[in-house]
Amino acid sequence: MHRFIPTPSFSMVGLGPLKIHVYAICILAGIVIAVLLGQRRYKNLGGNPEDISDIAVYVIPAGVIGGRIYHVITTPELYFGATGNWQNAFKIWEGGLGIWGAISLGALVAYLAFRSKERSLTFPQLADALAPGILIAQGVGRFGNWFNAELYGKPTDLPWALKIPIAQRSIDHLADVTYHPTFLYEALWCFAGAVILLKWKKLRTLPAGKLFLAYILIYTSGRTWIETLRIDSAHTIAGIRLNVWVGGVVFLVTLLVVLRKAKPKEVE
Repeated sequence: MHRFIPTPSFSMVGLGPLKIHVYAICILAGIVIAVLLGQRRYKNLGGNPEDISDIAVYVIPAGVIGGRIYHVITTPELYFGATGNWQNAFKIWEGGLGIWGAISLGALVAYLAFRSKERSLTFPQLADALAPGILIAQGVGRFGNWFNAELYGKPTDLPWALKIPIAQRSIDHLADVTYHPTFLYEALWCFAGAVILLKWKKLRTLPAGKLFLAYILIYTSGRTWIETLRIDSAHTIAGIRLNVWVGGVVFLVTLLVVLRKAKPKEVE
């Protein structure tokens, strides 16, 4: 008998007359974990955890807005033109947040909010405190894609393959029943990365800011290869998915920064 991971039969939960999308619950759960873990780590570094509460008010909506903007920009055909509906660009609960946009705008707003008044620690220390929790949040958020039956990978008959209902299958793969569960690959990669950041003593003794750079290297290295498995519609450059290019470029740039900072300074 062929084993597989089933796709949940529901994507919303009801609280009386209120219907809440599981995708939104996963995103919110990830945010709560990131904030609480970040506060504890920030406090352990000698900082005031209220610093994180203060900037979270600005960073969380900025991350959501940045993620949605990136998604809309990279898939404009879904929202504009003859076959698009611009109103759908605001339906975040249906899925569609680009992590590159979320991290970019979120980091910018975090920096501006952090520098807006005197804080108990430095911004690099803040970034280090948040890094493991961000990875966990990204992993938890991926389970929202599972409930939405979206962003799955190529067809496969592996024991851990994901069964996709025919209504959610790509028109090019209607006859294929099970696929690579890329949501699970990325979630497990993020969780493993968070454990490395939390437990590897050598990383914990690095100068401020280096742990966050390690987070970027861990995430982009995983996201790049996982992205190559996906078969959902995406823009490509030279036949390669746009997100593969972005992940690869961010990884290389971050690696160059790490190597440059690790290079001993010449004595004059």
